[in-house]
Amino acid sequence: MSIEVRGITKRFGEFHALDRVNFRVESGELVALLGPSGSGKTTLLRIIAGLDFADEGTIYVNEQEVTGQLARERRMGFVFQHYALFRHMTVFENVAFGLRVKRGGARPPEPVIREKVFALLKLVQLDWMAERYPSQLSGGQRQRVALARALAVEPTVLLLDEPFGALDAKVRQELRRWLRQLHDEIHLTSVFVTHDQDEAMEVSDRIVVMNHGRIEQVGSPEELYDRPANTFVHHFLGNINAFRGQVADGKVWIGRLGLLPSEPPPPGATDATIYIRPHQLEIERDAAESQHFKATVQHVHPIGPLVKVDLVSEQGDAFAVEMTQQRQRKLQLKKGAQVFIASHESTAFVEYLTAT
Repeated sequence: MSIEVRGITKRFGEFHALDRVNFRVESGELVALLGPSGSGKTTLLRIIAGLDFADEGTIYVNEQEVTGQLARERRMGFVFQHYALFRHMTVFENVAFGLRVKRGGARPPEPVIREKVFALLKLVQLDWMAERYPSQLSGGQRQRVALARALAVEPTVLLLDEPFGALDAKVRQELRRWLRQLHDEIHLTSVFVTHDQDEAMEVSDRIVVMNHGRIEQVGSPEELYDRPANTFVHHFLGNINAFRGQVADGKVWIGRLGLLPSEPPPPGATDATIYIRPHQLEIERDAAESQHFKATVQHVHPIGPLVKVDLVSEQGDAFAVEMTQQRQRKLQLKKGAQVFIASHESTAFVEYLTAT
């Protein structure tokens, strides 16, 4: 089942929550709506679900317009951030609920309900907890029950609103992998909302980056990370360093480090802001023949298998470099050390500041 959003606009008084939003989710895709708080992600998801309605625009599911349909008519599964499980019902009864409230001939016989519920609980690896209550489950287990309940009614598509937002970091990471594996098994068209860049990059086939009610860019995680459409996307997807640089000879320069710009400089451009990710930089103790700029170490932070080094360039820009523990053992960096910085990349994302 494909989903297509065309020209969706939503206002709350004078505030534009969504402004002419357009994108398409292909059948079987897992797509993330990614953006900061207030960017319109959840509002858009609720409009797709039929829980809210747009002021303008249309929604299509499997090429059929559903804009005016209520949520129950669209037959979409919706998983909320805070589970919304019935506390007085067992795990089994929570998952069976959507099947039991169906009317007339649409309600399956009890043996069919029981078989289907246990099949879903097995799918989410909780069949052994069928008789427990939500209060007896961990946060991650509750979220899996909520997902099984959404799947029980055989939805046309699955919508998830910050599904792991209420969980701690380790459980979130485990459930991200689990959700991706589950999606690869059932191939149900799915859209999920998140403000977590790592979550979107790890789980989704494509990402819709949103900001102030508009779409900044749509693409695969690789496309967005390697070829951001603008500065907002570049900043929002991963850590970034910003350097003041000069434009000369078709390159942008930080000290003696010259890089090819992401966009050719306009006529008369002399200054630029150059953006480089921490893992794209290399620290050297001695000035090599390769291009570089000078910097001073401010702090060294071991973080698991990596080491983050805070520095200040000779131009006065604060920045960070990430390296392995092995590399740090070789360099033996300490606060105040004078070092030289090179780049693993030959190109850089650039904003030009001045032009005549």
